[in-house]
Amino acid sequence: MRKKTQRTYIGGQAVIQGVMMRGKRGMATVVRDDNGDLQTEAKRIRAPKKKRRWTRFPFVRGVVSFVMSLVLGMKSLLRSSEVAIVEDEEPSKLTKWMAEHWKISLGEIVTTAATVLGVLIAVALFLFLPNYFTALISDAVAAIHTGSVWYYLIEGGFRFVIFLAYILFTLLFKSMRETYEYHGAEHKTINCYEYGDELTVENVKKASRLHDRCGTTFIFIVLVISIFVFALAGWALSLTGLTGINAVDFLINFIVKLALLPVVAGISYELLKLFALTDSVLVLPFKAPGYLLQMLTTREPDEKQIECAILAFRKAKEMDDDPNAPEKTFATETKLSRLLAMMKEGFAEKDIDASDAEWIVSLNLNIPRDRLSEERVVSRKECAGILQIYEERLTGRPLWYIYGDADFYGYTIKVDERVLIPRPETELLVRQAVASLKNGDSVLDLCTGSGAIAIAIACEAAKDKEVTVLGTDISEDALALARENARLNKASVTFQQADLFNGVRGRFNLITANPPYVRSAEMVTLPKDVRDFEPRLALDGGVDGLDFYRRIAEKIGRYIVRGGMCILECGEGQAQEIIRIFRTVARCDFAMVVRDFAGVERIVKIGF
Repeated sequence: MRKKTQRTYIGGQAVIQGVMMRGKRGMATVVRDDNGDLQTEAKRIRAPKKKRRWTRFPFVRGVVSFVMSLVLGMKSLLRSSEVAIVEDEEPSKLTKWMAEHWKISLGEIVTTAATVLGVLIAVALFLFLPNYFTALISDAVAAIHTGSVWYYLIEGGFRFVIFLAYILFTLLFKSMRETYEYHGAEHKTINCYEYGDELTVENVKKASRLHDRCGTTFIFIVLVISIFVFALAGWALSLTGLTGINAVDFLINFIVKLALLPVVAGISYELLKLFALTDSVLVLPFKAPGYLLQMLTTREPDEKQIECAILAFRKAKEMDDDPNAPEKTFATETKLSRLLAMMKEGFAEKDIDASDAEWIVSLNLNIPRDRLSEERVVSRKECAGILQIYEERLTGRPLWYIYGDADFYGYTIKVDERVLIPRPETELLVRQAVASLKNGDSVLDLCTGSGAIAIAIACEAAKDKEVTVLGTDISEDALALARENARLNKASVTFQQADLFNGVRGRFNLITANPPYVRSAEMVTLPKDVRDFEPRLALDGGVDGLDFYRRIAEKIGRYIVRGGMCILECGEGQAQEIIRIFRTVARCDFAMVVRDFAGVERIVKIGF
C-alpha cells in the first residue's frame, strides 16, 4: 500500500447513485440522476470548535460523531433517493390526488416509512436476533449462562455471522452492487488526495479502494468491542440474580445492550482513529479484518462514479476552506411550506431579508404573496427553477438583478449592475411630480440611472397632458439601459450624458432627482447586496451625503423657470439640511417635506 503524504478529515459514504463527502464545516452529496446529470447538494454543518467543549472529550466525541454520522448519513441517503430516480413529467393520478387532498407527496411517505423500517430491521438483526438465539442455547446448555464468557462470545459470533450474511445477501442485488461501486469511488478519491496526487479520474482509478476510516471497519470494531462491553454488563447483571423469569431477563438484557451502544461506539471510534494514524505493519493485524470486509463492501467503480466522488470531495473541501462557499440544494418534489422555511432559514444565515424567499416563490409559481400560506406540493421542475434563483441570491447578488427587471410605479424597468434598483419609496417622488405637472411643461430628471423616474413621469403625464422629459446621467452605461427601458415602456423620453446640469440647455418647469446621498463613511456599512453589487457612483454622496444637493442648488437657478418646482429624494435625517441649503444658496421661495410610509422625511419639494 502506497505511503500517504497528507491526511484529510474528510470522509464519506455511498448513497443511492452517488457519494456523500463530509468535512468539518460542510457536507456535499452528488448524485447522478436517471437522465445522466450530476446533481449536487451542499450544506454547512457546525464546526467542531463551535460545539460544546464536553462533546470533544475522548470517548464522548466518538458517541457524538457516531450519532452525527448516523443522522447526516441517513439524511443524505434519503435525499439521494429523492433525486436519483427522475419522475415522469406528468405525475401519476395517486400523486396528484395526495397533493391535492393531503398536501403531501408520495415520496415523503415512502421516505418516512423507509427510515422507520430501516431502524427496526437494524435493531432486530444486530441486537434482538443474536440475543434471542444465544438465549435459546443458554436454555439448552446450563454451562452457557448469562454471566459466562461463552455466552457473549457466542452472541458476538451470531452478530458477526448475521452481519456477514447481510453483506453477502446484498451482493445479490444489482442496485446494491452499484452502491458498493460508489463506495469504492469514495475510498479511492480520498486515498488519491492523501497520496498527494491530483484528483483526476485517471489518478483516482489507480488508488486503493480500501481505507482505514471506513464505516465497514468501524462496524467490525463495534462487533468486537460489543463482546467485551456486553460481557462486563452481563456479569454485573448476573450478580443481581435478575428476576429468574426467562422472558423478563431476556428483555432486561436486551434493553441494557441497547443502552450500552453509545459506550461501544465511543470506544470503537477512538480505536479507529488510533489505527488510522499510522501505516505501520505492527497495526496491520488489527486493520486486516476490516480490509477483508471492505473487499466485499467496495467494488471497482467506473469513470462516471469516480467523477461523482471527485465532485463531492471538492465541494466538501471548498465548504471547509471557504466559509463563504455557496450552499446548494437538490431540486425535489416538496411541500411549499417546507421549501419556504428552508429558503428563509438559508437567507437568515446570510442576513438576507426573508421576504426575498416569498418573492422568489411567488414569481416562479405565479402565486400572489398573500396566498403563500395555502399549502401545496411544489413539483421537481418548479423546485429546480426556484432553487436556481435562491442559490444565486445566496451569493449576495440582488434579487432584481437576478430576474433582470423590477416593477416601478406599475412599469417594468430592466435593471442590472449598471444602475440602482428603483426603490418603492421613490414612487412617492413620481406621485408628487405627476400631481404638479401642467400641460406643456418640460421636465428634467437628474441622475436618471435606469430612467425609472423619467419614464414613469412621461407615461403618467401622457395619459392627459403633453410634456417633454429629459433624463441625464454621467454614466453612458446607465443611459444605454435607460433608453432600453424607454423603448420597452413606449415612453417619450430623451436621454443625454451629463454631469448634473453640465451640457444641458434650456429651462424646465419641473426638475427631479434621486441623487447619491449615502455618507462616504457609511458605504462599508451598507447591506452586502447594495455595497458589493449596486454602482458606488450612484450611492456615494460625499462626507455628509449632501454633495450633490449643494451642486444642484448652486446651478438650479439657471435651469428652472419662474414658478417651477424641484422635487428631490433624500436619506433619513437629511431633509431639513437640504432645505437650508436651497434657501441659502438657491434663494427658493418655499420648501416642504413629504414623509414616506415609515414616517421618514423622504421627499423635499422646493418652489421657485
